Amino acid sequence: MLALTAAGASTWSGRHASCRAPVRAVSQPRACGVGELVDEAAAALLPTFSEIDRRTEQSLSSVLSAFRRHGVGTHHFAGVDGYGHGDLGREALDAVYADLLGAEAALVRVQCFSGTHAIACALYGVLRPGDELLGVSGAPYDTLEEVIGLRGRTEDGLRGSLADLGVSYSQVELAAASEGTAVAKFDLDAIGAAIRPSTRVLHVQRSCGYSWRASIRVQEIGRLAGWLRTHHPSLILFVDNCYGEFVEVEEPCHVGAHLVAGSLIKNPGGTLAPSGGYVAGRSDLVAAAGRRLAAPGVEGGATLGMTRTLFQGLFHAPQVVGEALKGSLLVAQTMSRLGYECNPPPGVGGRTDIIQAVKLGSRAKVLAFCAAVQRCSPVGAHIVPVAGVTPGYGDEVVFADGTFIDGSTLELSADGPLRAPYAVYVQGGTHWTHWAIVLREALSALAELEEPLGETDAGVGDSRRYAGRRSLRNTE
Repeated sequence: MLALTAAGASTWSGRHASCRAPVRAVSQPRACGVGELVDEAAAALLPTFSEIDRRTEQSLSSVLSAFRRHGVGTHHFAGVDGYGHGDLGREALDAVYADLLGAEAALVRVQCFSGTHAIACALYGVLRPGDELLGVSGAPYDTLEEVIGLRGRTEDGLRGSLADLGVSYSQVELAAASEGTAVAKFDLDAIGAAIRPSTRVLHVQRSCGYSWRASIRVQEIGRLAGWLRTHHPSLILFVDNCYGEFVEVEEPCHVGAHLVAGSLIKNPGGTLAPSGGYVAGRSDLVAAAGRRLAAPGVEGGATLGMTRTLFQGLFHAPQVVGEALKGSLLVAQTMSRLGYECNPPPGVGGRTDIIQAVKLGSRAKVLAFCAAVQRCSPVGAHIVPVAGVTPGYGDEVVFADGTFIDGSTLELSADGPLRAPYAVYVQGGTHWTHWAIVLREALSALAELEEPLGETDAGVGDSRRYAGRRSLRNTE
């Protein structure tokens, strides 16, 4: 919601309350050669863009085949209200998702309002008091820390974290060679040493999140799944699949993951889903997650007239993901030529998610970059994002997400925590040329700061809690 101050300036009182301020008009590129730099980067990427188009065609063909196999028709679009009993459209949508994700079953619900919510349903559904959740890809995404219980506990235990319910957590870092590289590898020896009799679920975060590391390719998840089948067949392999759908040919369940979860306002929603999340995998585990979302003995969930939009968003998803990948490549190609470290670096094939991280090195640069993204957004371009405290995050975070659907980062967004190494994480875009427009504005904004490229804020405003985020546990 926008409101006018006494001075007539617009302020933001929406999702990120107290995190917005008035903004200036979009400027013309001031830095000499900014336009040419972006154009040259785009020209160099055209052959890669063609490869992405071929991958998009393959993904779209898979979606069309799944729609055809499950007989998707207009009779599925009506939806139901109330208890949601007998919703043919919801059942068909579940079946299509399971098909595309290589799973036995899927639960696709608008009542899951975020990826973290869907992940929590999956974890609470399968973990019991005395169990251990073992993170095998390093620290989890920031918003999952409260779910696990990594930010302390209340005396009454009513926060409801896994720690409050007697579920312990420990973690294993990725293999050391994967840090700062484009390839992430699991440390199978360390994982084997960390597994205890109480260990029940292994947690994998496919995307890098807010960590400066490589994202994890599906093939590597398959390597872990194969190792588990041989050495620990009773353990459950869970994968946080956010930002990864439709990027690779296969999904984690195709290669042996038992359970995955994600958000509909990310990749699979195709920028059209107004809300929602999914859980997919082994049928008994999906059912357990569904009972956590609802209640034992109560199934369903009204789709409230959104079924057609969810199907249509899924149909559009491969195309939007393809354009988002092109935009990420353009950002990496452009920013690296200016000397900024990028993750993944340019020229690296085999991406597994749509996230592109750029290490800007200072708080001012992160804020300037995000402000430029906001100015080039279709919604809220007249306001500027300001760092602040946001529910679920332990540090100050800045968000530039001038999107039609709140939090729909697939539309086009940039964000990041205000902590070292002061990196900005960009994703989304319905067409790659939107990022060309953003980059011209952002590079001009960075040039106006007149900071030397190597100047950083190391040690200034660093989080005391998040230094390294290694060896995290939710017990003393």
